[in-house]
Amino acid sequence: MLGVMASKTIRKIRRKSWCTFVSAVCSLVVLCLFSINNQLLSFETWDSKKIPSTKFYSMPLEMGHHYRNLQNVIHYGNVSQIQSGVISEGTSFKKVFTNEEARGNTLTEEEKVSGKTDKLSLKDKEKERKRRLPQAIIIGVKKGGTRALLEFLRVHPDVRATGPEPHFFDKHYHKGLDWYRMLMPETMPNQLTIEKTPSYFVTKEVPSRIFRMSNSTKLLIVVRDPVTRAISDYTQILSKHGGKIKSFQSSAFLNNDTTKINTSWIVIRIGLYVKHLENWLSVFPLKQIHFVHGENLVTNPGEEMRKVQKFLGLKQFITEQHFIMNKSRGFPCIKKKITNKRGHCLDDTKGRKHPQLPEEVTSSLRRFYRPYNEKFYQVTNINFNWT
Repeated sequence: MLGVMASKTIRKIRRKSWCTFVSAVCSLVVLCLFSINNQLLSFETWDSKKIPSTKFYSMPLEMGHHYRNLQNVIHYGNVSQIQSGVISEGTSFKKVFTNEEARGNTLTEEEKVSGKTDKLSLKDKEKERKRRLPQAIIIGVKKGGTRALLEFLRVHPDVRATGPEPHFFDKHYHKGLDWYRMLMPETMPNQLTIEKTPSYFVTKEVPSRIFRMSNSTKLLIVVRDPVTRAISDYTQILSKHGGKIKSFQSSAFLNNDTTKINTSWIVIRIGLYVKHLENWLSVFPLKQIHFVHGENLVTNPGEEMRKVQKFLGLKQFITEQHFIMNKSRGFPCIKKKITNKRGHCLDDTKGRKHPQLPEEVTSSLRRFYRPYNEKFYQVTNINFNWT
């Protein structure tokens, strides 16, 4: 068709000038180009083989202002693969998603497996959470600072403690270990379970009972000046009975004679630390018992807690920065987080004022306790400096 048209045109232009000939040739060239362009525009889809997708996305300058809408262009074909918004070569798409859409709607096999693993690990961890018998026990002494020690230890992430004192080994032993275990908090294998019952220290049967439960149990004893401890113990008894009890002197001394100490009175007997310790050392080695300096726990709690954490095999988490001194009561409060401005303080019964006793009474008690204290220093290899 084009050949016939060309031959007719040439015959005509022979009779005309060269200028007309040139014009005709130009017209033929334009006609040919227009015909080819129509064929290109008649294709229904874009052939990715002719223009690879990687090159297609690397032509922003050639596409001018239309490039800004490129990721919303609609194509027709089959969706085969989307990886982070990049179109793989040789495929066609119904929609080219943005990077955000591609990430939100697709997951790699690795991500799917990882998600399943996380779910399984959470289930496995929940199975490991259970009630365990205590690995450590605060066994005494009453009015020595046992409550403060337990509350300080609660701040540690690897420690779980009981609420009320269980009194299992001295009062409820007949109920069995299963009953005792149910009093314990749920813990993970890497966490330490601890309880406190100060009366254990002065109860003869307790050491062997704990040993039968576990011979590796770690024992903690908070001790303070036995004279100060006795006065504090009496103050608590006085507050519970509304002041309707005997005076300290009439209970501490026989016939009110300050030279004759009434050792049958439990308030006095608890302070004979070395006597009670001998009972424990007949069952447990000294290395399994840690002695907490009661006075230092109040004035320098960070130092004492460092020693306690080391003994229990815990990471050093509780430091001096966790404590704030309550100046009105002279007792430390502990912060659950160092960044907290306020700390958790014990109830009003802690740090309360003691009754003033005559100097003759306190001096007599110090003379009585001195030889027992010195022997206690020797056995524990610790000088507590009680006068």
